[in-house]
Amino acid sequence: MPENGRGSEAPGRSRAPESFETFARARQRRLYRTAYLLCGDPETARDLTQTTLAKLFQHWRRASAADHIEAYARTVLTRTYLAERRRRLRDLLAHSRPGSRPAPEHADRRVTLLSALAVLPPRARAMVVLRYWEDQSVESVAELLNCSESTVKSQCSRSLAKLRAQLGEAHIYTTES
Repeated sequence: MPENGRGSEAPGRSRAPESFETFARARQRRLYRTAYLLCGDPETARDLTQTTLAKLFQHWRRASAADHIEAYARTVLTRTYLAERRRRLRDLLAHSRPGSRPAPEHADRRVTLLSALAVLPPRARAMVVLRYWEDQSVESVAELLNCSESTVKSQCSRSLAKLRAQLGEAHIYTTES
């Protein structure tokens, strides 16, 4: 098929591929929001968004040929987040003393959604954010994270139980005026 864009479009595509700049300007805010929900930190979310956009730019020919470019971008974002978390965990384990554990955080203020999500492991957190915040189907989350649908269902079920247990006691942590 000719790549000049005249007369032959890729199957399933109803529009000409947009430029990277157009895509980045239009979708950057949504990518940032998803990144923020995944990592819970504005600076890290900005870095994650920029890394995702850099990877998309580097492989724009392949990315722009995707049937669903937003899903492709979300896949890159999620996999970048998970890879970064694994790398940080490896570094932390390599530099920590045996037997030392961080003290559990007991907030004296209201428990927010982000602090509740922070309790979840990175992969489970990604599943919950994609499944319930991004409103993705079980099938699409399984494909995105390269796992089975039953894994998504069971991880989401366990994660929601943890979140309910933590947020169910949120009234204990609120300060009364």
